[in-house]
Amino acid sequence: MVNITVEDRNGTQQQLEIPTDMGLNLMEFLKASEYDIMATCGGMAMCATCHIEVLEGLDKLGERIDQEYDMLDTLPDADDNSRLACQLQLKDEMDGMVIKIRGEY
Repeated sequence: MVNITVEDRNGTQQQLEIPTDMGLNLMEFLKASEYDIMATCGGMAMCATCHIEVLEGLDKLGERIDQEYDMLDTLPDADDNSRLACQLQLKDEMDGMVIKIRGEY
């Protein structure tokens, strides 16, 4: 289990305890936790509706794949802290991260 703090679009933060042994990515867990994330493409890094900003813990994540980088490059509000939640497999190293949901809903 890892603890990740999620800030919604209204600025409300909630700490979530997330299992890392279920093979889920962050987008799937956020949707299951009833956050408003469209995930139009179903996690294929083709729509950017699961765009998040990593407020703390960016160093805990691996490098972006080319497809994720290309999709984020189309967003006017993406920056170096932007990631697609669908491309972030939940793992123990993510413990303590703080993210903000940015994508469309």
